[in-house]
Amino acid sequence: MNLTRKTFLQSSAGLAAAAMAPALPAQAATKKKFTLAWTVYVGWMPWPWAAQNGIVKKWADKYGIEIDVVQVSDYATSINQYTSGMFDALTITNMDTLAVPAVGGVDSTSIITGDYSNGNDAVILKDKTKFEDIKGQKVNIVQYSVSQYLLDRGLQMHGMTERDVRLVNTSDADMAAAFLTPEVTAVVTWNPIVEQIDADKDAHNVFNSSHIPGEILDLVIVNTQTLDSNPDFAKALCGIWYETLGIMLADTPEAKKAQTQMGQLSGTDYAGFASQLKTTHLFSNPEKAADFTKGSQLIATMDHVRQFLFAWGMMGQGATSPNVVGIEFPGGHVLGDAKNVKFRFDAKYMAMAATHQL
Repeated sequence: MNLTRKTFLQSSAGLAAAAMAPALPAQAATKKKFTLAWTVYVGWMPWPWAAQNGIVKKWADKYGIEIDVVQVSDYATSINQYTSGMFDALTITNMDTLAVPAVGGVDSTSIITGDYSNGNDAVILKDKTKFEDIKGQKVNIVQYSVSQYLLDRGLQMHGMTERDVRLVNTSDADMAAAFLTPEVTAVVTWNPIVEQIDADKDAHNVFNSSHIPGEILDLVIVNTQTLDSNPDFAKALCGIWYETLGIMLADTPEAKKAQTQMGQLSGTDYAGFASQLKTTHLFSNPEKAADFTKGSQLIATMDHVRQFLFAWGMMGQGATSPNVVGIEFPGGHVLGDAKNVKFRFDAKYMAMAATHQL
């Protein structure tokens, strides 16, 4: 069963994750074998490519460890499995980290701020050309996803609320086909579905994630107890990440070959993958990634995120405010309950990559 963020929190899986967290030892043991789970998304394809091309092994060997890069077919499933302790690290968005593992009681640290959606997520209207035209319409959307966050931010920025629209929960697998039916006039979705729908002559992309740059973030998170006992795991992951980005984003034949292979791994070709990269802002420079992670914009973004999650009942049963979970940033600033920090941003390992200390 694929769980949304909302149903996860209301299910036995969510309760099990919450119950499991306190049962873990106060200090996770030092170990030599680690797992990173990933799902298909343009910003996460460097991981399987690096595994296939020996870069994962190279950096793991450097630190005397083993790293298994594991594909999970469904994104929601990968989050649930990480939260229940099946994986040490995970590719995930900032919103979902707070909504599932953090709210579920699992303490996680983001060690890589990988990219932000810069047009990959979009609000698309049929035969209407302005965002304001969404008022009064039914909107097909994957509820409780980043799509709903994008819509919420668009409505805020145009003086509206979600009371001005009617949400119709729709699977991402059905979204493109739904848009072709006469009764569907507004959708919110993500790439590659956005590209499919945008190709329709009646489709108008009226608001997308490029209008809220730096808010829909793709991260690599590590279980904090595992990280604290095994910092070499984080060093290896950062080494893998920045070496791979250096290869794939260079103006070389090797870069085109790498992007072609990443496209194939994600079910598309070079042109399709390159097109998705254009709407993804990859933090290829570790210094800039670290600076962004240490900056005030990230704090403001996470405040938007937690307020959104609380408003839609995704901060857990019985939550009386968005302060129920603490989010810690580099420098020690905490949003929410400083005694219940379950989501941490750490720029240290990115900074080490920037100064060639890995």
